Amino acid sequence: MLDEMLQTADWKSEKHVPVIEAPDMVKADEVFEVNVTLGKEVAHPNTTAHHISWIALYFQPEGGKFPYEVGRVELTSHGASTDGPDESGVYTHHGCTFGMKTSHPGRLMAMAHCNIHGLWQSEKKLSLQ
Repeated sequence: MLDEMLQTADWKSEKHVPVIEAPDMVKADEVFEVNVTLGKEVAHPNTTAHHISWIALYFQPEGGKFPYEVGRVELTSHGASTDGPDESGVYTHHGCTFGMKTSHPGRLMAMAHCNIHGLWQSEKKLSLQ
């Protein structure tokens, strides 16, 4: 049922799709960085009324039954204040960086939640040298 709610598209034309930036190939058991952002080509709003709530990164080893959650970031500042919507001047940018390592090839999968447009996902293949 959850898979019916996950939306995908080309991040070059859709502002809600998580963009995964990571090497295509890494050395086994060496730490590398994975950046996940939204709105790389088409800007996503970041207002009290319309924002990205969280970003999560998963890794599924090749041949593995289940993915592992690498990390999750809650994005909690969207301009709201006691003075009203979009009055604080404090906004969390909808992007994050994870450091990880693996001894298996597989795929990185990112999910993001827009408070208006729901759940979005993308994936990127990861190979070992």
